Amino acid sequence: MYLARVIGRLVATRRYPGLEGVALQLVQPLDEYGEDMGDTLVAASVVSTGPGDLVHFVDGREGALACPVTFVPVDAAIIGFVEQAYANGVFLGRAEEASA
Repeated sequence: MYLARVIGRLVATRRYPGLEGVALQLVQPLDEYGEDMGDTLVAASVVSTGPGDLVHFVDGREGALACPVTFVPVDAAIIGFVEQAYANGVFLGRAEEASA
């Protein structure tokens, strides 16, 4: 599992059979300090998430297995919403959540 922030949504006009109703999100993986790490990814979201949310995702075969219909052509899948996280003393959630 990896930590990431959702930075956008994608819309597909055509869907592979088995991916109907599965949202596609653009995610930015994060390192252990909460900083951007690597390239952005398109991930199938099996939980309800949106831009700005802190999430954890899986990639590879596990990403395909996380979808409602298994073994669809998916490289990454968001499998959980992170409510609160601190890494090396730094709060990783949204700015408005840190002040609340």
